[in-house]
Amino acid sequence: MPESATAPTAGRTPLGTGDVLAGRGLLHSDAGGGPLTTLQVMRLLGSGPRGLTEGQAEERLVRYGENTPPAWQPVSWPRRFVGSLRDPFTSVLLCLGLVSAAVASWGTACVIMVLVVVSCVLRSGGEHQASRSMAALRELVATTASVQRRTDDAASPVVREVPVDQLAPGDVVRLGPGDLVPADVRLLRASGLTVHQAALTGESVPVPKYALDVPPDNDEATSEPPHLCFQGSSVASGSGTALVIATGADTRFAASYGGPARRRAETAFDRSVHGIAWTLIRFMLLTPPLVLMANAALRGRGLETLPFAVAVAVGLTPEMLPVIVTTALARGASALARTSGVIVKRLPALHDLGAIDVLCLDKTGTLTQDRPVVERSVDARGNDDPDVLRWAAVNSFWTLELAELPAPDTLDEAILDTAGEHGMDPVEYDGIAALPFDPSHRLATAVVRRPGQHGRHTLVVKGAVEDVLDRCGRVAADGSAAELDEAERGRLLDLAAKEAADGLRLLAVALAERPARLGSYGDKDVRGLTFLGFIALRDALTPTAADALDGLARRGVAVKVLTGDHPGTAARACRDLGLEPGEVLTAGQLGALSGPALAEAVGRATVVARCTAQDKARIVTALRESGHVTGFLGDGVNDLPALHAADVGICPRGAVAVAREGADVVLAEKDLAALDRAIAAGRHSSGNIAAYLRITLSSNLGNVIAMLAAGLLLPFLPMLPAQVLVQNLCFDAAQLAFAFDRPRPAAARKPSVLRPRDFLRYITAFGLLNAVADLATFAVLAVAVHTTAGAGDPAVFHAGWFTENLLTQAMVMLLLRTGRRAAEDRAIGPVHLAVTALAAIGVLLPLCPLGPTLGMTAPPPLYYALLSAVLTLYGLALTAARKRYAGGPN
Repeated sequence: MPESATAPTAGRTPLGTGDVLAGRGLLHSDAGGGPLTTLQVMRLLGSGPRGLTEGQAEERLVRYGENTPPAWQPVSWPRRFVGSLRDPFTSVLLCLGLVSAAVASWGTACVIMVLVVVSCVLRSGGEHQASRSMAALRELVATTASVQRRTDDAASPVVREVPVDQLAPGDVVRLGPGDLVPADVRLLRASGLTVHQAALTGESVPVPKYALDVPPDNDEATSEPPHLCFQGSSVASGSGTALVIATGADTRFAASYGGPARRRAETAFDRSVHGIAWTLIRFMLLTPPLVLMANAALRGRGLETLPFAVAVAVGLTPEMLPVIVTTALARGASALARTSGVIVKRLPALHDLGAIDVLCLDKTGTLTQDRPVVERSVDARGNDDPDVLRWAAVNSFWTLELAELPAPDTLDEAILDTAGEHGMDPVEYDGIAALPFDPSHRLATAVVRRPGQHGRHTLVVKGAVEDVLDRCGRVAADGSAAELDEAERGRLLDLAAKEAADGLRLLAVALAERPARLGSYGDKDVRGLTFLGFIALRDALTPTAADALDGLARRGVAVKVLTGDHPGTAARACRDLGLEPGEVLTAGQLGALSGPALAEAVGRATVVARCTAQDKARIVTALRESGHVTGFLGDGVNDLPALHAADVGICPRGAVAVAREGADVVLAEKDLAALDRAIAAGRHSSGNIAAYLRITLSSNLGNVIAMLAAGLLLPFLPMLPAQVLVQNLCFDAAQLAFAFDRPRPAAARKPSVLRPRDFLRYITAFGLLNAVADLATFAVLAVAVHTTAGAGDPAVFHAGWFTENLLTQAMVMLLLRTGRRAAEDRAIGPVHLAVTALAAIGVLLPLCPLGPTLGMTAPPPLYYALLSAVLTLYGLALTAARKRYAGGPN
């Protein structure tokens, strides 16, 4: 049962983020006269540069509610227990129990009710424990922000830390490196501010943000205006002061809770279970009328055969299935939580993990780390040149030192790390001044003095290729400098574009020599530069990604990378990891496709770039509707629609809270290796469930066919209802061992889907084989009865058939279990022990004092000799049929 979400009951904030993104309120004046200025926004919110007073903040908190997203309401254990009754097999068992009670078959009714209760307790208990684990994760979220408030209108503002949930519209907050943006805000001032928005947009590169007093008219067309920062993003570098414009349920972050209901469509487990359940229901509904009609027409029996007819229907039912399914999945989920830190919030999701044949994921944090590394440094001709790296390191070091930036940008860190590995020391140069990175100019400048040159200053400039080239008049090549004409400028831009298309991120490096001076340096001094070359960077690969991708390929899982990044960047990451990107598509190219056409196009590709949240969900839905079992791994707000659209939604522990709540499986880390282990665990659990279904349904079908035939051929009931019940209890108890079995390694090599049609063909073939063995036993009993004096009692027939049924079921459990080779069966496991106990009960129960109590008399010795021959032939037939079906359906 999914947890529910409820929105805060307080009123809306004056202007929500929806207004911002839709071009209303904070973007345009009511009169339609263009975008609102910063001053107009402050007036609209009743605030100012000094922020709110304490009284105003308290009043707004009462009016608009606390700054929290809709709260997830935990589902109680009793509600989960009741919800477990909606499982199709559990519902079938419940109905059979009621029917058994209606015909006064109290023993059968009690056994069935116990199985229903046990199944519901196991399932609800496992999901309740997973819910408690998720609640513990929620407590780990940081909850403070720096806000400036005043005690009254005349007082000066004081900056202090307050809980995030106490922010109100109109508050003025301070942002610094590493801070989470606590609400949706409009920047008032910013210095070198860049923010990580991967949780919202999937874009791995920090996005520059800067204050705009009057936003441009076309700003309403973009969802990422540069003067707005959204809750859920984090500050990568720089600092800023911002005005809170939306809190709580009105933020863009909280908008992910709204929209369409979050009820997931039918998953692979649902489809499989429902298909098998309805197949069994049809058989069960058909069986009792057939038994009654056949006995009435051929034997003149009336309603006295109704308990036997119900017992036959119960015999066809896999009574232990809810218990086996729940136990196998709960054991797998518990082992994953214990050994890998993986939380399975919804037990059937473990089966869906094992059935995945297409895994969709984002690039950042999964295939690549959220940081760049230097690939190479080249001169203007494209040749490797370590001097370019050395000057870039000088720029990064002294910009950081002299501009007093609180933390280095990830690009600067990568450059300094690589320079250090090559023994380059920027401290050899004396730092004079620095102009930090400016988002509007997209470059940073460091002014240094070379060793021994006291009368000269060197300007070292690093930044975006276009912006640096615009300030260059010469280009260094082959040890000399030449004029940078338009042709050369075009060639350099083409070279940069080619590298970018190959997935590299380029920074241009340039120098300028100036006479030493005492005055300060400004942007006007960054002119007449000499272009040196490029620094090429790529995303750092996740260390375990290559091996994990190889493991997923061996398991038959196709990986689809759905990312908001540049197509070349995503394709390069795939190639570096050994994953052939094939045809690289963009979401724009797929915009006109839907349904099967979309699934076919994505099926041919590995990478779909420039994806929005809606694009990801649309692609996942198309793949699922085309017959694939899909998994989606994501960690951001923009991943939530796809998490809901997939058969199984997966996220790491460090994902944003809304993604963790919407996922079915939570990984300890965003690591494909952990996901590979989870898929293997899902396939092991599904393999045990499939083995149980193969064996139980084929054996039960054979017994039902034999019972129907015997009821028509014999002048007495082939088995008493009490004997059917005891036989089912023994077989059911033995089959519980499947939940604890150790599947063969091959069980995890391909997706495990419980396909109803495959099961129907399989159980029909082996059910008929089982029925032939039962009919052969009739012949054996007939020979034994007619050649042994005093053996004509029906109780002898009952005992003989009881023994044969349990022995054949024991053989089926052993031989059809998983198709293991003999070498793999040497270790004694739970199934071996259960088979031994079942066989012992089948042989000894009719011979012990309990036999007569159940209406059974010991068969003659000749019967056991003939039965041995029948069982030997049956075992050979099972082995031959098993090879033909290669282990049965998954």
